[in-house]
Amino acid sequence: MLRLLVLASLALLGLCSENNRVIGGTEANRHAWPWQISLQGYAGYWYHSCGGTLIRNRWVLTAAHCVDSPGITRRVVVGDHNIYEDDKTEQYIYVQHVIVHEGWNGDLGLGNDIALLYLEHDVVLNQFVQLANLPDAGAILPNGYLCYVTGWGYTENNGNVSPTLQQAPIKVVSYEVCSQPDWWSYYVNKNMVCAGGDGITSGCQGDSGGPLNCEHNGIYYVHGATSFGAAAGCDMFMKPTVWTRFSAYIDWINNKIAYY
Repeated sequence: MLRLLVLASLALLGLCSENNRVIGGTEANRHAWPWQISLQGYAGYWYHSCGGTLIRNRWVLTAAHCVDSPGITRRVVVGDHNIYEDDKTEQYIYVQHVIVHEGWNGDLGLGNDIALLYLEHDVVLNQFVQLANLPDAGAILPNGYLCYVTGWGYTENNGNVSPTLQQAPIKVVSYEVCSQPDWWSYYVNKNMVCAGGDGITSGCQGDSGGPLNCEHNGIYYVHGATSFGAAAGCDMFMKPTVWTRFSAYIDWINNKIAYY
């Protein structure tokens, strides 16, 4: 049976000095993706675990599997580029509440791998920190649509998290293709977005929860949170990276935010 790989990371900050790439990508220009956040946990030191997307001054979207472990002190870093250095543009904000989708049970193949983080206080929006645009409810990207995967995840299989934010162009694989037997088959459903699968470009460990950025009419929209890939290798041919599709959860997102 094909094993799924969650793309979270517990890598210790400061151990990696490599400056390679998100698999198949390059280092992003500083603050080119100002809604990208680093979700970090504390275990005697702060470590990067996942990515995420800033959608309101006090709200972040990420993957549910990124916050499965209870009792961890978490913070969100916005305005960051090099997670090992002080860029003088960062804001560090503790996570006050974690809201996991009620349908999440830990099974990546069943989906609902989505969570909201309510921050201790508002972020300050500026040239380095901006809110993401979310797609309309029900929006579906066509096969072959060009997007960008971004994150501090592994730049090679069995590697380390990247010091600097990486980006890679990646093409959407429609559900009709991605669900075929020689692709992801029944491991994916219509509440997910597949992209990649060319054996070159992919997300990897440490990219979990991070955005799938797709441009439309000159505006970037974030269409998903990175969920899983193939355990045999992040850049495995015909096994694209899979995101939780935000457009399937717009009502859930708005209802949770409205409650607060």
